[in-house]
Amino acid sequence: MKVYQTNEIKNIALLGNDGSGKTTLTESLLFESGIIKRRGRITMKNTVSDYFPVEQEYGYSVFSTVYHVEYNNKKLNIIDCPGSDDFVGGAMTALGVTDTAILLLNGQYGPEVGTQNHFRYTEKLGKPVIFLVNQLDNEKCDYDLCVERLKEAYGSKCIQIQYPIETGPNFNSLIDVLLMKKYSWGPDGGVPTIEEIPADQMDKAMELHKALVEAAAENDETLMEKFFEEETLTEDEMREGIRKGLAARSMFPIFCVCAGKDMGVRRLMEFLGNVVPFVDEMPQIHNTRGEAIAPDPNGPTSLYFFKTAVEPHIGEVQYFKVMSGTVKEGDDLTNADRGSKERIAQLFVCAGANREKVEKLVAGDIGCTVKLKDVKTGNTLNDKNSENRFNWIKYPNPKYSRAIKAVNEAETEKMMQILNRMSQEDPTWVIEQSKELRQTIVHGQGEFHLRTLKWRMENNEKLKIEFSEPRIPYRETITKSARADYRHKKQSGGAGQFGEVHLIVEPYYEGMPAPDTYKFNGQEFKMNVKGTETVDLDWGGKMVFVNSIVGGAIDARFLPAIQKGIMQKLERGPLTGSYARDVRVIVYDGKMHPVDSNELSFTLAGRNAFSEAFKLAGPKLLEPIYDVEVFVPSDRMGDVMSDLQGRRGMIIGMSSEAGYEKLQAKVPLKELSNYSTALSSLTGGRASFIMKFASYELVPGDVQNKLVAEFEAQQKDED
Repeated sequence: MKVYQTNEIKNIALLGNDGSGKTTLTESLLFESGIIKRRGRITMKNTVSDYFPVEQEYGYSVFSTVYHVEYNNKKLNIIDCPGSDDFVGGAMTALGVTDTAILLLNGQYGPEVGTQNHFRYTEKLGKPVIFLVNQLDNEKCDYDLCVERLKEAYGSKCIQIQYPIETGPNFNSLIDVLLMKKYSWGPDGGVPTIEEIPADQMDKAMELHKALVEAAAENDETLMEKFFEEETLTEDEMREGIRKGLAARSMFPIFCVCAGKDMGVRRLMEFLGNVVPFVDEMPQIHNTRGEAIAPDPNGPTSLYFFKTAVEPHIGEVQYFKVMSGTVKEGDDLTNADRGSKERIAQLFVCAGANREKVEKLVAGDIGCTVKLKDVKTGNTLNDKNSENRFNWIKYPNPKYSRAIKAVNEAETEKMMQILNRMSQEDPTWVIEQSKELRQTIVHGQGEFHLRTLKWRMENNEKLKIEFSEPRIPYRETITKSARADYRHKKQSGGAGQFGEVHLIVEPYYEGMPAPDTYKFNGQEFKMNVKGTETVDLDWGGKMVFVNSIVGGAIDARFLPAIQKGIMQKLERGPLTGSYARDVRVIVYDGKMHPVDSNELSFTLAGRNAFSEAFKLAGPKLLEPIYDVEVFVPSDRMGDVMSDLQGRRGMIIGMSSEAGYEKLQAKVPLKELSNYSTALSSLTGGRASFIMKFASYELVPGDVQNKLVAEFEAQQKDED
């Protein structure tokens, strides 16, 4: 195929809710551009997108699909993204390497929660947006209501460029107010008949045309002056104004299409080719050093690898964007992240599973290659004149976690290798081997996200796995001061063991005064501080170790051993075996033996003294609390609020955002294990949420008693 130059390339992300018709639109775009000879169908499992077995099994898009269309000597690289919020990683990645987003809407539903989520991502990244209303032939489609709701959510920047004369099963024509023409189709769609606008539509068309002209003029001073003088613009001037408006996000054009019948698709492609900004017209991307990198074909070569797919009979297929320079087959490049050398043996442009060889790709283009030795998603390959690295794609926090283990324990190592490889394909699968919980945890975006992982492991890799609810990372702390002492003495021939430690424990908080005087059982203990050490604990919080020993009761060389014993107990607290935190320990007295005392003796004495004191100091469990934001349709607000309160959630705020209600709450992690599934069930899949760790808070007494009893029973079973 032709080698396209940077000023002939446009990169577009295709976003939209499940059921909006992205896969069907992809088939029509590829068919209209001649890349495929026949449009596939989801029901026939023969589409360019959704070609992986797991996608065909569930009937959902799981992975983003990279493809290109050629139209009017321009190349449009398009990434079709999964619609489900569970697979948001694909959308985030696509937006990171493209310049414009098409937000596809199902005509019978209009803007949905997925629309809102995707729009928010485009907002963060400053990407132009085109709204595309699909399925105009659906009997429940209400185009005018769709436009009204878009304007309610996103304001007057939403500008109609087209509107259908009629929606429902009789849809076959639309008015284009940019070209001021009527487009109509026969039953099979395809090539339209282009006519003058009928008299009964002229008033509406003129009104929308004037609004479009004014919106286009607002993006350029010269155009604005001409508009004030002549009250009109030429077609080319309007395109220029729309292009600038798109790039500045001061205009969100609204198009309409019936992808299933291939109506309006050719006109959409024409608009994308003529109006959407080229790669070199968008703001430059910065490398990790903050330097702007221009998409210059003559500059040093840098490739950013944004996606990895594992395909049968091929292995890893690595997708990249040429950030700068030109890449050719046979080029030797260096991995800036891993230091390894790579040779680009083959270059392809993509259309789903179909790949076409090319001799080279220039800055701004998107392609793929195979058989690289050591390239992972997120890596950068450079030539000898470049030292770039890129790291601008930020993925959302996980929302659903499960402990995972192989049914056959002998296959645990194999399971870990597969999990690590799969997390390269989808970075929103986060694998954690938790020393604290003694479990392997898989974090994802939802129940369906993890169910997909399980299906692939069991069907593609032939490895049986089990999911279970992960343990909760509780913390233990104390609520009052307590004193204890412990003597470790062992004599069994030869050298013995002896160590005695007296200590006080108390709750620690920032800025607390130095230890002074304590009273326990009528006896007063006066502290004489010799030294203080603050330990920032790996699991959060602090342990402050205070040396208040007088008269040389314990030699200073044994203090590290005492501290070691205390740290061992902090790693496995006495209440539930959870990490303990925020404790100040004052060692004030003890005894040693000139022959039998050693480090082990004082480690054991310190550990046991601390354990006894901890149990006397009003021990309490802390649980992780998460900030949760739920975006929910107003008609489901009451149900969602009640459900959160039933999960011990505390509602802390409510507001409206882009046509949806936003609920803010603080909820214990324990109560969120199945929340994504429950929320989907409560709202018919129309709500979404994000969650982020907030703090550790005290567990209610009844919950603590239950957890302690469970731990004690477990300990007895193990004994």
